[in-house]
Amino acid sequence: MTGSHLLGSGSALPSRVVTNAELAAQIDTSDEWIVERTGIRQRYIASDGETTASLAIAASRKALDDAGIAASDIDLIVLATATPDNTFPATATKVQNALGCNGCVAFDVAAVCSGFLYALTTADSLLKTGTGTRALVIGAETFSRILDWEDRTTCVLFGDGAGAVVLEAPREDDRVGADAPGVLASRLHADGANHDLLYVDGGPSTTQTVGHLRMKGREVFRHAVVNLSNVLNEVIEDAGISASDIDWVVPHQANARILDATAKKLGIAPEKVIVTVDQHANTSAASVPLAYDVARRDGRIKSGDLVMFEAMGGGFTWGASLVRI
Repeated sequence: MTGSHLLGSGSALPSRVVTNAELAAQIDTSDEWIVERTGIRQRYIASDGETTASLAIAASRKALDDAGIAASDIDLIVLATATPDNTFPATATKVQNALGCNGCVAFDVAAVCSGFLYALTTADSLLKTGTGTRALVIGAETFSRILDWEDRTTCVLFGDGAGAVVLEAPREDDRVGADAPGVLASRLHADGANHDLLYVDGGPSTTQTVGHLRMKGREVFRHAVVNLSNVLNEVIEDAGISASDIDWVVPHQANARILDATAKKLGIAPEKVIVTVDQHANTSAASVPLAYDVARRDGRIKSGDLVMFEAMGGGFTWGASLVRI
């Protein structure tokens, strides 16, 4: 069976842009230091009244409009986030209510920066089993709310935003094979042994606080290049294609050096890699769908293109999905 089809996409960003120069006026850093190590030049930071849910709702409305689908036609909402509006209920239910598609299945998944890949694979699997016909898959974050703004090694890396796609279940008469539209192959992984390399030092069951993000950047970089290269090769093999067949790679936008190193390891030309980290920074679960929407709307990614999504995040979790648009 072929995979679910991507019918449309949308994204949303907070209204406030924070440049490296603005951060340099508040903490011991500089634009040169940040750009050289990360490629980041600015990020969007949520203001009062802007939340993970509000960004997710805005991105979802754009995705529905792009797909030409009414909210009432959605049977499933899977929202990936590490920064939900509340401990419970799921932020997905707030999106559901705001869109007016009450009654459909709606839940959150927590896989940090890999969250969108986990959500996409989950939604694709559920649609294939007949849970519904159409799904909203969302990645949304307000990571600024869990940053330690006195830690220059982490606070400069992240931003807020949301991205969403509309998926439609495969049809019986869909053609199959690598040239068929839809999700062609996906692989997900996790390794809890690396918890202490990237985590938040708080939570309801441990500290009864939200906590702050903590990261050992050098170790994360090393694991990211190896893990992402491996999972991309797995998906390429599963789909029966070669790396040269891929039209675009839409990676998690964590660090420009990780993007470069992973592409080089796979022999993928840098011009095939969608890069938005310079404008958005690391928006965790939002970064892949946000970057995808940007590249679709500016005309780079077109119908028929073969696109690889990939991401790695805290946990560690990582994964990749190959999609024919």
